[in-house]
Amino acid sequence: MSNEYSSKFASCILALIATKRASGCTYETAEYYLHKFDTYCSFHAKSGTFSRDLILGWAKVKDGEGPGTHKVRISPIRELGKYMQLLGVPDVFVLPSALHRKTERYVPHFFTSQEITRFFAACDNLKTHAGMYARHLVLPVFFGLLYCCGLRTCEVRILRIHNVDLQHGLIDIINSKGHRSRRIPISQDLLKLFRIYDKHVSKIYSNRIYFFPTTRSECYKGPSVSIVFRKIWKAANLDPGSGNKPRAYDFRHHFALSNLNMWIASGVDINSKLPYLTRYMGHSSMESTDYYLHLVPEFFQTFSEKVKITENVLPEIDYDKE
Repeated sequence: MSNEYSSKFASCILALIATKRASGCTYETAEYYLHKFDTYCSFHAKSGTFSRDLILGWAKVKDGEGPGTHKVRISPIRELGKYMQLLGVPDVFVLPSALHRKTERYVPHFFTSQEITRFFAACDNLKTHAGMYARHLVLPVFFGLLYCCGLRTCEVRILRIHNVDLQHGLIDIINSKGHRSRRIPISQDLLKLFRIYDKHVSKIYSNRIYFFPTTRSECYKGPSVSIVFRKIWKAANLDPGSGNKPRAYDFRHHFALSNLNMWIASGVDINSKLPYLTRYMGHSSMESTDYYLHLVPEFFQTFSEKVKITENVLPEIDYDKE
């Protein structure tokens, strides 16, 4: 843990993070916002108490902040308040759960062929940056894995070198969402790229811990992936568009949607394929994968025409379950 904490609540924050890590949670995003909250408290916690005014000041919606981001930002603070109450800290105000704004179902960005080509061309033109000597090697393969296999960004970020079998072309995803693990195969083309990549990165970071390192012992953090994605998107001179902006996580949605459209266009029975897609993507149930059946018609005319007669029998899916 590299972050330093200096507010009056630092010991409680550190204790909460340690407790979460001990229970098996990565807790990286929460830690990111807890650190920002600690900085906020250093300036605003004049009374030294976890007061209502202090917490509501933090929870105030920022200009341009969407419901999803707002929820992610304030949830760790609510959890911290409840934890401090359990510790017996006096005068602790806990944010009410009703303060979360309703999150509408997110419609992801579907990448066009031109966007994919230009994005990865920009990746291939990256240079080393601020002591990150393998950055130009790491990011093209990092985003390439997201695009080719539809993994969650966190699964790729924390992928350790011993979980990638370069002999047989297998990746072990350990203790992912819902504490589930799975093994996925990769194509021969991707395996060949991995072998070349690993050879070059190993010359820079020998005995590294992570397959996609920032240093010999560290990997990218969640917010950093979003930042570098946006920079590459901008470097590719791609239009951010209106509505929901493209994100690295949308490669996962693109993977699912593309496979579903390919199957329906080729006449494959989707019902026979969905269990494999569910397992490959690490969904907890078929319902989570069914969510994409509602999205495919928005992007693919072929799919829309072929499933129109059955659209009324598809169940409504809560995207939050994914």
